Amino acid sequence: MPKILILSDSHGWTSEVSEIKARHQGEVDAMIHCGDSELEADSEELADFQVVQGNMDMDFRLPEEIDFQVGKLHFFVTHGHLFQIKSTLMPASYRAEELGANVICFGHSHVAGAEKVKDQLFINPGSIRQPRSAHPGSYAILTADEQLENIDIRFYTKDQQEIYGLAYQTSLT
Repeated sequence: MPKILILSDSHGWTSEVSEIKARHQGEVDAMIHCGDSELEADSEELADFQVVQGNMDMDFRLPEEIDFQVGKLHFFVTHGHLFQIKSTLMPASYRAEELGANVICFGHSHVAGAEKVKDQLFINPGSIRQPRSAHPGSYAILTADEQLENIDIRFYTKDQQEIYGLAYQTSLT
């Protein structure tokens, strides 16, 4: 059963990123940081994360986008600023389609949420440090069964308190 930690927009926080990583590292199959960490690519905090460069990241060793698979989940990860995610999901959707990805993870807007559009699942874990909505700073954990019939996305504060109003369940079959 794949389980993925998704984090974004930590904007220089180090101990908080390390705490979240340590809390979940042994229980997840992958960890994603969707950019604006404002940390170096080789920082200890980002070790073991799949990481992309955000508009506030100055380490150009970080890629602008990545794609990888965990079981039948094929992830496309970008910060979002190069795909106009604050106004539309279409450019990110098209890029994910080119790559064959079924899960698109992004940040940039600092607004947490998950949404399925046709056969693609979009996840913004929100900003752990600077949320721009009624919800507190957040990160997400995606859990799926092997056949992708039951996908569950839960959102948590940095102190691991679940944000129940953001929970999302779907299927990618």
